[in-house]
Amino acid sequence: MKVLIVGSGGREHAIAVAMKKSKRVDELFCVPGNAGIAQIATCEPSIKVMEFDKIVAYAKEKAVDLVFVAPDDPLVGGLVDCLEENGLRAFGARKNAAILEGSKAFSKDLMKKYNIPTAAYETFDDADKALEYLETAEMPIVLKADGLALGKGVLICNTLEEAKAGVKEIMLDKHFGSAGNRMVIEEFMTGREVSVLSFVDGKTIKTMTSAQDHKRAKDGDQGLNTGGMGNFSPSPFYTKEVDDFCQKYIYQATVDAMASEGREFKGVIFFGLMLTPKGPRVLEYNARFGDPEAQVVLCRMENDIMDVVDACIDGTLDKVDLRFEDNAAVCVILASDGYPVSYEKGFEITGLDKFEGRDDYYCFHAGTKFDENGKVVTNGGRVLGITAKGDTLKEARRKAYEACEWVDFKNKYMRHDIGKAIDEA
Repeated sequence: MKVLIVGSGGREHAIAVAMKKSKRVDELFCVPGNAGIAQIATCEPSIKVMEFDKIVAYAKEKAVDLVFVAPDDPLVGGLVDCLEENGLRAFGARKNAAILEGSKAFSKDLMKKYNIPTAAYETFDDADKALEYLETAEMPIVLKADGLALGKGVLICNTLEEAKAGVKEIMLDKHFGSAGNRMVIEEFMTGREVSVLSFVDGKTIKTMTSAQDHKRAKDGDQGLNTGGMGNFSPSPFYTKEVDDFCQKYIYQATVDAMASEGREFKGVIFFGLMLTPKGPRVLEYNARFGDPEAQVVLCRMENDIMDVVDACIDGTLDKVDLRFEDNAAVCVILASDGYPVSYEKGFEITGLDKFEGRDDYYCFHAGTKFDENGKVVTNGGRVLGITAKGDTLKEARRKAYEACEWVDFKNKYMRHDIGKAIDEA
């Protein structure tokens, strides 16, 4: 088979590595790709993820058998529908299902209608009404831009003044662009955060091994929200009791709810959960693999990824025995200092060769490219996802941080406490 992956980050590199391992995949393509993906796939950097016509033309030109749409923007924008209308086989949620991630208001209303446990909330498209509501609301409180905001459109406000400033930032100053035309204000929940990815074929859902993200830019969960500074899998806080509850009241309930709404979901649903004192609650949905969740989950999957992808598309996921290795993985993001606000790019990355020939260490490229001399240079806020597997979470963490020292670039920055919660488990 020939497979085309759409995207350019660490998630897409992890997907490409899983595809490369598949016995059924002969040739890999990626648009636009990055310097790491280019080592195992033919990349076309000139095609961007929202250039649907160009992606369709490229897929036809290369005669690919499958297009794997990985990022949120093209899924929410309807790339899968566009590919299918042009006779191409595609993996990912169609536009009417990707709204699960594309609109926070839609997903909150869905959960309310179908009694899926989540935080209490109100939705606003008028800033004055939002400000009025806050006057009587309990603090702390959470403000969420309705649309896509690269994982950053969520503000946790401890005081009324912070919350009012947040409304201004989201709805009036449009800090997150049109994503802030509507806003969800919801109760602040406390507890452990856990991420659970799942494969879905429209009716059947099979969950992957759990993971735990670190969103804040700085150690001790300080600083601004980012796309994710590191991850570990599995989460020791995701017990069998938690899983039993979620399988019954959250996972299958979400798939059934989408089907009942005439929005059959095929692809990957990411469940962001909060393990509150009152039980698990849904924080958010994503309609695709998380990043860097994909990096710690896919490297532990025992199945051939193409078998699972086909089952999702064909509606035969109930026949798949989804299996994961009985071990652990930790991913530490090497970022450009100054991320997520402002940072310099174009610095040469050294030491990448240290990962060659090792099957328990991975260097997933996120923001990288080749310069005019063919050298790999930094090209984004999140640059590399250094990932290691171990028999235990502590071993995987030790190895991941050890491997972080193998590579270097100017302005290299990382958190030093990824997986610290393991010590408390």
